[in-house]
Amino acid sequence: SCNPPVGNLATGRTPVTLTTCGQNSTELYCFYPDQNLLHQMSHGCGQPRCTKCNANQPDNSHLPADMTDDFFANPVSWWQSAQGVHREEIRLDFETEFYLTHVIAVFKSPRPAAMVLERSQDYGQTWRPYKYFSVNCTATFGLQDDLIEEGSMCTSRYSDAVPCTRGEVIYRALSPANKIEDPYSLEAQDLLKLTNLRLLLLKRQECPCRGSGLVEKPQRFAHYAIYDLIVRGSCFCNGHAEESPGSVGFLREPGSCVGIVHGKCVCRHNTAGDHCEKCAPLYNDQPWKPADGKTGAPNECRKCRCHNHADSCHFDLSVWLASGKRSGGVCNNCKHNTEGHRCQRCKPGYYRDRGKPMSSAEVCKPCSCQPMGSANATFSRSWRCHPKTGFCYCKPGVAGPNCDRCLMGYWGFGENGCRPCDCARDCDQHTGNCFNGYDNEPFFNIPIGGRIPDLVQVPTNDSEEEWKWNDHEQGFSALRHPEKCVCKEKVLGSVTDFCQMKYAYVIKARILSAHDKGTHAEVVVKVKKVLKSGKVKIARSNRSIYPESWTNRGCTCPILNPGTDYLIAGQEDSRTSKLLVNMNSLVKPWKAYLGKQVSDILRIGCK
Repeated sequence: SCNPPVGNLATGRTPVTLTTCGQNSTELYCFYPDQNLLHQMSHGCGQPRCTKCNANQPDNSHLPADMTDDFFANPVSWWQSAQGVHREEIRLDFETEFYLTHVIAVFKSPRPAAMVLERSQDYGQTWRPYKYFSVNCTATFGLQDDLIEEGSMCTSRYSDAVPCTRGEVIYRALSPANKIEDPYSLEAQDLLKLTNLRLLLLKRQECPCRGSGLVEKPQRFAHYAIYDLIVRGSCFCNGHAEESPGSVGFLREPGSCVGIVHGKCVCRHNTAGDHCEKCAPLYNDQPWKPADGKTGAPNECRKCRCHNHADSCHFDLSVWLASGKRSGGVCNNCKHNTEGHRCQRCKPGYYRDRGKPMSSAEVCKPCSCQPMGSANATFSRSWRCHPKTGFCYCKPGVAGPNCDRCLMGYWGFGENGCRPCDCARDCDQHTGNCFNGYDNEPFFNIPIGGRIPDLVQVPTNDSEEEWKWNDHEQGFSALRHPEKCVCKEKVLGSVTDFCQMKYAYVIKARILSAHDKGTHAEVVVKVKKVLKSGKVKIARSNRSIYPESWTNRGCTCPILNPGTDYLIAGQEDSRTSKLLVNMNSLVKPWKAYLGKQVSDILRIGCK
């Protein structure tokens, strides 16, 4: 925790009083010289001196500002009230909140017989007493004297008329009776924080030496006068600052020295505000707290995770509670076409470029969908393309990452998509004319998983550790294969039949995606368990398998659905380190009993 330095809060600030001598016209007043009053009373007060006071004449004025000027540079300047007043008020208004440590008032006149020191914490709307001062606390305020009862709100310690000049009134905010362990706690703030300070002078008293002889016109002695009003305190910074602007050095001018304690803190610990009472704009991931003055813990504000796409964030209690009180920051006004609590996903109409870090300003690229082939009504109307892959949502019979061509077995690319070929095999995509032989038919390496669907569907897992798409690749899903696609699948027969296949590998894997590479098909899987491996090393991680089988109607066998776990047994190409899948491969949706059955066969049956 940090503690700003203590200074004189009254310096550079002018008190407000009810009256000032010579306010309306020149008036005469009398006083006893200080050197006479400071000697012992047995010597008497000596002869009084009388002079004039006029607030409009600099050489004869005694204004409120004289209480708070530099007492080293101007040791004999003072403020003086109008004659004959009993109740006077001196108020010091601050432009913001400060912490008070102590107050010292040095009187030129005899100290008041009764006085109250008050403070306001709401800029003068309400007032509360710090201390009562009286020659008789019980008679004046109905309170016990703290000389008798420690901790009482009233004291007679500073109310004696003697000394008749330069008598002090002192108040300490922190005393043995006011023990504060943590200076930034609510209890400490209630005691130390203030926006205004007020002295109520309630009862004037005369210097006792006046009784030694008859004084002509005693009303000329009837006034309050104060040499210096010193208010020691510091910026109120909640333990998050050690200085305020101007508190480190003093502004020096010829013949004067001014050091104003400013109320604005130079905040640390990622905090902001005049009093470091809030977190800095991008540091609201957890609730703001004052520093702990007891333990010294800084209680710093924590930065929000906005991936460099926002300049500020705000704290959201519901997000904080939902996270188990680990993170509550919500980013404001996400930039670079991102959105979300942490600007962690692309806005509708954009998709994430997996080749760039999440913090890049170019991480979200605009969808580039062919207008004629793209579907207007998708399962999320605002999405033009999938936010993770950039693949567009196509109309029936349309294919390609940008929905710019017909699927195999379809023709007539137009406003309504593509129409099925009325052929036994494929047809010309522009005319619909059937291909009667194999020579003219284009060859496609179609990934495993049935007929290519109308709309590309991919897993919607928001995890960062997901499969990646590269440019110019097409991903397919078998979640919606047509009923025309019928596969004669390999079944798990006898132990002998299984062993005779001499499978190079047997794995449990989840299908993540499939890609048409143009020259071959590639299926990305996540290997979860390795029951058998051959020369090709297989790890429990993401890898590719390569299909060899497809049918003449855009269908491939056996069927593999993305997001589903399978038992896969197949061959390998040790030369290229590829795992192969074909019509002789065993591909079954994973069941625990099936995995155990195959494990037992591998362990015992195949010798």
